[in-house]
Amino acid sequence: MTMIEAIRSAIDVSMGHDESVVVFGEDVGYFGGVFRCTQGLQQKYGKTRCFDTPISESGIVGTAIGMASYGLKPCIEIQFADYMYPAYDQLTQEAARLRYRSNGDFTCPMVVRMPTGGGIFGGQTHSQSPEALFTHVCGLQVVVPSNPYDAKGLLIASIENPDPVIFLEPKRLYNGPFDGHHERPVTSWAGHALGDVPDDYYSVPLGKAVVRREGSAVTILAYGTMVHVAEATAEEVGIDAEVIDLRTLVPLDLDTILASVKKTGRCMVLHEATLTSGFGAELVSLVQEHCFYHLEAPITRVAGWDTPYPHAQEWDYFPGPARVGQALRDMMEA
Repeated sequence: MTMIEAIRSAIDVSMGHDESVVVFGEDVGYFGGVFRCTQGLQQKYGKTRCFDTPISESGIVGTAIGMASYGLKPCIEIQFADYMYPAYDQLTQEAARLRYRSNGDFTCPMVVRMPTGGGIFGGQTHSQSPEALFTHVCGLQVVVPSNPYDAKGLLIASIENPDPVIFLEPKRLYNGPFDGHHERPVTSWAGHALGDVPDDYYSVPLGKAVVRREGSAVTILAYGTMVHVAEATAEEVGIDAEVIDLRTLVPLDLDTILASVKKTGRCMVLHEATLTSGFGAELVSLVQEHCFYHLEAPITRVAGWDTPYPHAQEWDYFPGPARVGQALRDMMEA
């Protein structure tokens, strides 16, 4: 499956297993979503369980919170992560706080799906990576899959979760893995081990990272599209890097991170979002706190620049193999 098909399959399986799961958002019903992740679900489950909404992100999220409070399990779509800002108040002040403010009498079992990141020439308002804005909010869980197999399993686990989950889908990975070499032919998920997705039910637990590439020289912490960039770059520069796919940012699998860094003695944090106050800063702080005496070189961050995502210079912004490779070489010489 492609990641689009895996996400659709996850929602389909969840709706089939649990009648309380509902899907809505802008164009997700009849049209099947701007990326077709919900295609066919309205025809299969009807207009009361998969339906279109007005162009109002605050209205979409606010309605989902109300539904979740009364026992439904909304899996809603914000068409692009860049559009979530009008709903940020609802997410942070209502959804994230409901369990706390009700002393556990109410929970908010909802999933907010959002395509994220660049690499498709979406420009400044269709390419943002706002994950750090959600990881700062107590009560929200944040998921960023890097492949179809994880996308389906993590989405099913998110829908079953009793608390709100922000599910960020790297849009550049929808139809195939991407190693950052934009000048090369596009590859598909066909034949890729992580594109082999079962049709039936399974889940991938939240809060569990995975080692995508074993290594002993340096640890690279990444998620989403950057996992593939890290793997490809390590092979190209010939450095024995261990690549950790975080999969979920909150809850964070700190044990896997620390075990790797203590083994390698070096750490790079890699993400597409802007550098300043990005989630990488939290990762650096945690590694420094827990692995100080194991580090043989300063922790390195490679990230997007502190500018809006440029349209014409997209690949100068995107943390590609050239920037990552040079940073790896510099680390090994430190």
